[in-house]
Amino acid sequence: MSAGSRDDTARERRRAAGRFRALLRAERQSAALYRGLADGATGERQEIFRQLAAVEERHAAHWADKLTALGEPVPEPPAPGLRTRVLSWLARRFSVDAVLPLVERAEHADAGLYDADPDAAPGMAVDERSHARVLTRLRGQRPGEDAEGARGIARRERWHRNDRSGALRAGVFGVNDGLVSNTSLVMGFAGSGAASSTVLFAGLAGLLAGAFSMAAGEYISMRSQREAYQREIALEAEELRDDPEAEAEELALIYRAKGLDVEEAERVATMIMKDRDAALDTMAREELGLDPDELGSPWSAAISSLIAFALGAVVVVLPYLFSSGMVALVVAVALAALALFAVGAAIGLLNGRAAIRSGLRQLLIGGGAALAVFGIGHLIGGGVA
Repeated sequence: MSAGSRDDTARERRRAAGRFRALLRAERQSAALYRGLADGATGERQEIFRQLAAVEERHAAHWADKLTALGEPVPEPPAPGLRTRVLSWLARRFSVDAVLPLVERAEHADAGLYDADPDAAPGMAVDERSHARVLTRLRGQRPGEDAEGARGIARRERWHRNDRSGALRAGVFGVNDGLVSNTSLVMGFAGSGAASSTVLFAGLAGLLAGAFSMAAGEYISMRSQREAYQREIALEAEELRDDPEAEAEELALIYRAKGLDVEEAERVATMIMKDRDAALDTMAREELGLDPDELGSPWSAAISSLIAFALGAVVVVLPYLFSSGMVALVVAVALAALALFAVGAAIGLLNGRAAIRSGLRQLLIGGGAALAVFGIGHLIGGGVA
């Protein structure tokens, strides 16, 4: 081996050792944090935090073994870092709920840490994603609340789950985009003093360009999202095949976070794991938060976006199809104002806000945009003339 090759190998080895030490340190700090949270929790929550700490310690042991395999010394466990000490103190002094949002946000940020890491052990990637979801479950469950209590709340507040697919919301916002953008475009041409036929063709061009642009963008976005979800499910299938015991443990942990006791959670997880297809479907829903049957259709999303945008954009064009001049402009302004108020009211209802207030706000914002473009068009048209 040449001297250059030896130098490259040595550099690569040092780089790998540095990365392993950093990951070892991070996993040890995570384990210490979960131990600290366990000290501030009680009952089932305390046991869940201890199990999460044990998983992080298992990850830390993996990176320690990697260092040993390189012939590098394994550093002694450091004292807990400042963040770990502060969060642990807050959990003990106040409550775990006070710090859970911060821990959950960090876990979600690191959820894909090991997805493409060739040095990670099998199952480590799914562990990290599972931890984020377990914390989400814990944050949504009040201390002492059991599974039946959670189901009771869900039954009492079914209205929270209306329009779960988001189709209605997407449609309303699509109409709003078409309405505001094309109204502004048409008002700009009208303000410039252009002929009615020019305003009409500008409006039609804006309708078609915007609708097809929205459709293309939505298709690409939904296609990419669907492929990403399919990849997640495929990875989950591989993990179920390669390490079913670890997956059963993770599933039981998730159910415990939802309120089941230890025996019930393990019984449910064991029963589900007996059927590979049912296990994959359940893990996709519970661990990944995905519904394998509803990953979204790119074509449906594209067509829906096209139609929604066109419905909003056509409002201000209609008067110019049947009239011209000042009459068409006045009718267009009136129709656009009514549509802006109606769309704003609908958005308000979807968001649980007062319909009239939301409608007036939308009218003010959309009308202001159209008026500004009308004024700019008037200035440009006068300058050109």
